[in-house]
Amino acid sequence: MFDRQSIDRGAILFDPERVAEPGTALFEPEALRARGALSEERGGRGSVLFFDGAGVHWVLRRYLRGGMAARVVRDRYLWLGEESTRSFRELRLLGELRRRRLPVPAPVAARYRRDLVSYRAELITERLQGVLPLSAMLAAGRMDDARWSAVGRCLRIFHDAGVQHADLNAHNIMLGERGETWVLDFDRGRLREPGSWREGVLDRLACSLAKISAGATDWKAGFALLRLAHDA
Repeated sequence: MFDRQSIDRGAILFDPERVAEPGTALFEPEALRARGALSEERGGRGSVLFFDGAGVHWVLRRYLRGGMAARVVRDRYLWLGEESTRSFRELRLLGELRRRRLPVPAPVAARYRRDLVSYRAELITERLQGVLPLSAMLAAGRMDDARWSAVGRCLRIFHDAGVQHADLNAHNIMLGERGETWVLDFDRGRLREPGSWREGVLDRLACSLAKISAGATDWKAGFALLRLAHDA
């Protein structure tokens, strides 16, 4: 499904059906700005970029550390070989999830660049159109019972397929106007046998909802509907 292109001190993995001209310029904000393709920036230090060009709508994400580790090294990871890079692993996982017809964004391309002991990495996926994150829908008071239940059913599909999300939260569950649900950000995600690990995934989502609700409890009834639909 993916082709590989060698670059200086690294490589690019890409979908040849989506990328006509692979190269490092795809991953460089300066190059994107120069050709007027960069449309929006979000995230810490521009970690997420949205760009458009030649009829495509893509999202470029830099892999950045969080927590205490970010104070020491923000964008570098220990080099353990090409297939262990976060960008290549996530791209391949998304490709497999798409093959299984699960609701995830289409993978476009991934890059890593290395030095002696570490590497930096980026990932490009297609940008979903006409969607908002669960967090925004909740803040706007638009999370009705049907939407909560739809999210629960969607997550159950992933869990039945053995897909473990490493950081499921209210910002990476996306909702469409007609009740569609997608899941984003599969960094460190993996495929495994269905099991009790899914409780931890849902607990993490509940913690995220509690955090963004700033102590309010109005999300709890909705989350109960989500769990009911998930467990049915």
